[in-house]
Amino acid sequence: MKVWNAAKIMASKGVARLPCVTVYDFAFARLADAAGIPLLLVGDSLGMAVLGHASTLPVTMSDMLHHTAAVARGTVSALVVADMPFLSYQVSISEALRNAGRFLQEAGADAVKVEGGAYRAELVRTLVQNGIPALGHIGLTPQSCNVLGGYKVQGKTRADADRLIADGEALAAAGVFAIILECVPPDIAAAVTASVPVPVIGIGAGSACDGQILVMHDLLGLTSGRSPKFVKAYADLAGTVCGAFAAYAKEVREGVYPASEHTYAPVGAEQT
Repeated sequence: MKVWNAAKIMASKGVARLPCVTVYDFAFARLADAAGIPLLLVGDSLGMAVLGHASTLPVTMSDMLHHTAAVARGTVSALVVADMPFLSYQVSISEALRNAGRFLQEAGADAVKVEGGAYRAELVRTLVQNGIPALGHIGLTPQSCNVLGGYKVQGKTRADADRLIADGEALAAAGVFAIILECVPPDIAAAVTASVPVPVIGIGAGSACDGQILVMHDLLGLTSGRSPKFVKAYADLAGTVCGAFAAYAKEVREGVYPASEHTYAPVGAEQT
């Protein structure tokens, strides 16, 4: 049995802050899990971070199942949440239930995430009633970027703030074990966090949230180009990796690598 599950995440409200990370493969899932990260999200942001797309919209169920299974294989203690991709849950409740079930049955996920507020309450209720823990996601919802006019801060007006609070309360009542709140002013995030009985995990939503989540590429300094304002890089792996590639290329060109210690003994010689 894992150390972290949906019930334990929910019970952390007001008790402990939750550091969460979005990961996409076995190797980094293993490292994040070993570091004690309680929740690993296999985000559809892999569309941009891993697959080179301009948005999350081209990401398919096959993509998500493949990467979720890899993360699940690298995880011992953390709760693994699979992000349901665009059009995997919007068409009908029955199709959404079937796709969500595939993440648990085929990929080894522990829970799924869906974007949207009060209008997703019926879906969340159905998932939970059928044994599938659900993580909500409100504020900036990347799958709706075309409707929102891009990746913009949400909750700037009083009406928007009231809607976010109502969305959070509706999702909590429907049974989500936590809610991701993205790109929202900190005062609004604090109001949402105070209004719901489940943990609110912020990304670009200030410090009043019950936890935080960052994409591993941003956290590790692997992202090319300009990062969002809310990102803090805790390492410069891009520089480290580029330096390693350059050193390797130089040694190969100069005939330095492989050296004798990197080769096997000739035929007839004693092997050590």
